[in-house]
Amino acid sequence: MSGMQVNSTVTASASWQSQSAAQAAEKKDSGPDLYEMMRDAKEKADATREKFNAIKPKPRYGDAPMEAYARLARAKRPSEVNAAAGFARRQIARLKAAKQADPDNAKRIQASINQLQKAVQRAGKKNRELNREKIAQDRQKKLMQEKRTREARRQKQELLRKQAMRRLRESGYLREAEVDNRMQNHIAAVDMELREQAQKLASSIQPSMEAVAQQYAADSAAMALPEEVGAPASGGEIDLQA
Repeated sequence: MSGMQVNSTVTASASWQSQSAAQAAEKKDSGPDLYEMMRDAKEKADATREKFNAIKPKPRYGDAPMEAYARLARAKRPSEVNAAAGFARRQIARLKAAKQADPDNAKRIQASINQLQKAVQRAGKKNRELNREKIAQDRQKKLMQEKRTREARRQKQELLRKQAMRRLRESGYLREAEVDNRMQNHIAAVDMELREQAQKLASSIQPSMEAVAQQYAADSAAMALPEEVGAPASGGEIDLQA
């Protein structure tokens, strides 16, 4: 090969390398632009989600058990007790559906369901107690009619004692629901904080979007080099002999 041909080959090789380097640089420069677009989209999505969460009222799953127990405590007749139990059953069905739609608060919802189920059972117990109290009242009236005053007075005192114990127990049910509601709210807040910390930790471990975009641009440029048409062979294949 003549010296002119060698110089022409070297010149073509240098020109091709310069063009390839320019193309690689251009592709690399496009990486930050892609990153900026992805970052802006993420920031807008996060801002929209935070705004929506701030506007959306937070569900108060613990209110249903307290309302059920309040109705149960106010009930003075079996019909009112049955109405309170019916309210509790409807709330159980509603919360079971909410548990499927809101899995993040599944534990919180289940705790309210458990309280409502106990309210239904306690409503049945109160109905039995009201029936016994009605029988005791009828007996006390009969004793009064029979002029058995002392026995009637003792019967009335026993009835009043049982009624006081029942009211005290029912007020304890309501306090139990209130305490459980506060405890479940605290547990839910702790769980939410732990989930947020886990998400932040996961995002800090994963490679940044900018690094991924730049690596993608560099890999694309490296893969494009062997595909150029007319690319010279390696230096060992150029024959410098005449």
